[in-house]
Amino acid sequence: DLVGAEIEMINMPGREKMMRKALEKIKDDYDFIIVDCSPSLGLITVNSLTAADSVIIPVQCEYFALEGLGKLLNTIKIVQARLNPELAIEGILLTMYDIRLRLSNQVVEEVKTHFQQMVFDTIIQRNTKLGEAPSFGQSIIMHDASSKGAVNYLNLAREILQKNKMTRLKESEKVINVDTAEN
Repeated sequence: DLVGAEIEMINMPGREKMMRKALEKIKDDYDFIIVDCSPSLGLITVNSLTAADSVIIPVQCEYFALEGLGKLLNTIKIVQARLNPELAIEGILLTMYDIRLRLSNQVVEEVKTHFQQMVFDTIIQRNTKLGEAPSFGQSIIMHDASSKGAVNYLNLAREILQKNKMTRLKESEKVINVDTAEN
């Protein structure tokens, strides 16, 4: 939990690179290290971007999503220029999608139009179980592996593995079908 760390790091020299230094010691032990940041663009997020090989940009299918996307892309450019020139964008992940809402569909269309190949095929649908899982201190997979949210995230994992050539999935294994009913 890094919430309190931001305040402690504020006056430290080299504060933007502290996470990179910490992860250097263990990075060879893992294929992937995932750091899930809060939506704010504070020191922890800058540290995460400085330490990362790539970034997944979540975009909620909601009204202010494109504004937030623009700010994050600008922050990524600054980090690439000053702190981590190797930082790549792994992809843009559409989240909190509700097929019944016109706005959700408009955001998906707009993001796919502007960012084309950068957008993951997987879309994380709005789901009750996804909202419940953190309150139980669990991932969605541990909370309800058969829920729409779990299936969406498993599809994303498959897509990332395939993109990074870490798996050879058959065409039929690429995507698990999810019905549109609320799970």
